[in-house]
Amino acid sequence: MDQPLPADAPAAPPLPPPLGEHLRSPRLRTAMLVQQQALRAARDFLYGEGFTELLPPLVGPVTDPGGRGAKALDVDYYGHPYKLMTSAILYKQASLRGFPKLFYIAPNVRVEPEETATTGRHLVEFHQIDVEIAGASREDAQEVAAGLLTHVAEHVWTAVPDLLTGLGRQERDFAEVRAGKYDVRTHDEAVARLLAAGHPQNPDGEIDWTGERILSLESDRPFFVDDYPKGSRGFYDREDPERPGVLRNFDLIAPHGYGELVSGSERESDYATIVTRMRESGENPAKYAWYLKEAREGIPASAGFGMGLQRLVRFLTGLDALWQVSAYPKLPGAVTP
Repeated sequence: MDQPLPADAPAAPPLPPPLGEHLRSPRLRTAMLVQQQALRAARDFLYGEGFTELLPPLVGPVTDPGGRGAKALDVDYYGHPYKLMTSAILYKQASLRGFPKLFYIAPNVRVEPEETATTGRHLVEFHQIDVEIAGASREDAQEVAAGLLTHVAEHVWTAVPDLLTGLGRQERDFAEVRAGKYDVRTHDEAVARLLAAGHPQNPDGEIDWTGERILSLESDRPFFVDDYPKGSRGFYDREDPERPGVLRNFDLIAPHGYGELVSGSERESDYATIVTRMRESGENPAKYAWYLKEAREGIPASAGFGMGLQRLVRFLTGLDALWQVSAYPKLPGAVTP
């Protein structure tokens, strides 16, 4: 973790070709075969840990309020203004009374800002391996996330090494991931590192895309970033009762420039606190009537995370952009089939 900081990020990869040409690409076929193995390994790991797989909702009266400028798409649902899911996190929480350890392979639609089209890390349509655990702490969720990533990397390298080497990946690219040696740093430590390097990171906000890439490029192993400041994440991330203004949350960052793979937290479960946090974040509690009814009746305390599937496959394959590991890529700002 003490290597020199990298130079500026290289130019963005080229944009996708026409859909028919993209679907015929041998590179896409290889990426989809890797994705197939990654999904198999993820399910096997989570089943082995006692999780139940549910099928996630696609539309609802409300969804995750989002972040970093992403917006939800509106749907006319029999005359009611519904949303396409940007994240099924609220439904995960509501499901815990019947399913205390659950996961989804969840489709998400987020209308990302057009400027994110060139990051190589954003799509409008994507999938998450969404996990939630009743009664769990942040550290419990981190242990599952690390175990999941380690298991998937081990399985894919063992099952289809020829596919990975055909894309230029080598065994040493996965050594630290397969070993399960993951570092931990706080948001404050990450900000201090970036400021010392001359990157103007806001200490009260998310680590920005460039800062995240800098931290990722300087690392040879995955690492967690804990303790994001209150206000930088959604109302459902639990505030640390012993450290006001600090959230009991985390990201898991992949090494070598691939950036965030996982975002998670302990969840706020107290009804009155949820309503207060909604108001503090500018959300109208009336929009969340069904969710607040569940919270009033008693949503279990929990922790969970979402692991971006396309980001995971991009990391495994070593490709440059998420569109290269998506069969039907939709880039921000681009109208495509």
